[in-house]
Amino acid sequence: MYSKTDLESKQDGLDVHTLLYLQTLYPTDWQNFLERVQPKKNSNLWKDPNTVQELRLWASMRGQTLARTVQGLMYGEAAIRLLAELENVPRHGIEDLVKAKFTYVVACQVYGRQKRNNDAKAKDIEFLLHRFPNLRVSYIDEVRVNYQKELSYFSVLIKGTETPSEVVECYRIRLPGNPILGEGKPENQNSAVIFTRGEHLQTIDMNQDGYLEEALKMRNLLEEFSAGNRPCTIVGLPEHIFTGSISSLANYMALQETSFVTLGQRTLTRPLRVRMHYGHPDVFNKLFFMTRGGFSKASKGINLSEDIFAGYNNCLRVACAGFGRLFAILGGGV
Repeated sequence: MYSKTDLESKQDGLDVHTLLYLQTLYPTDWQNFLERVQPKKNSNLWKDPNTVQELRLWASMRGQTLARTVQGLMYGEAAIRLLAELENVPRHGIEDLVKAKFTYVVACQVYGRQKRNNDAKAKDIEFLLHRFPNLRVSYIDEVRVNYQKELSYFSVLIKGTETPSEVVECYRIRLPGNPILGEGKPENQNSAVIFTRGEHLQTIDMNQDGYLEEALKMRNLLEEFSAGNRPCTIVGLPEHIFTGSISSLANYMALQETSFVTLGQRTLTRPLRVRMHYGHPDVFNKLFFMTRGGFSKASKGINLSEDIFAGYNNCLRVACAGFGRLFAILGGGV
């Protein structure tokens, strides 16, 4: 989430601070926010403790932040609840169904260090855990075991509680050594994937977001894995770039994404049938990949892009990669 310092600092090359920049980009949203929180006349929003968190959330939901990504992806829960009610699932069983069908694990390998250093970012993560009870966070914990400063490493999964700013451990798994030996991003994914469950797994970047109406179509998208003579093991998704209105460069990036995804990947899928894996937010057949080397290759200096190597692995195993035309995810372009 954006902190007060982030929002009051000036943008590179601009003589305006971040909050004013967002107010200029989203004037209607800002007026709606003021109407909702109803601040006192001529009052400073930062001095009112009731509006500080709301102000930070408002700004964070209009940037490329973890808070926005979590908010968007947790619409998956709301979609399952809505579909369950429409299909007359007994009310007492809906929450159990949601927990069985949907799990969101945030891979934040530095949370333990942030917690020890009383970093404000750790408190923001705990706020998100309290805001979304079914959200989980995975991190790497370092524990000193003797006076020689030798460290033991643990992969830990935590969840929030009903008490704000309080978290509890779900699992703590001892690791044989430091898991971050290669490239950071794929190693982070590999340390968190052990806490996921289910037959399918979707990888998401921190600059992405989701729609409720798109989340309603997820079960239709999963049918792509069993369609055709050769079942798919990777299903790609188009991205709707939400940063296109920021500048001319951002608009160009949004158009480039539309060209590559809407035209390029569809053609690679059909009729060429040579599509591989071009990064998040593709959905994987988890059982297939976990038994064939995993999702992310992390060799230092070799696997700079972990995405394409999952595609290589998929192709060499004579598997098929598809493309879901009916489902889209939000993404940040710049």
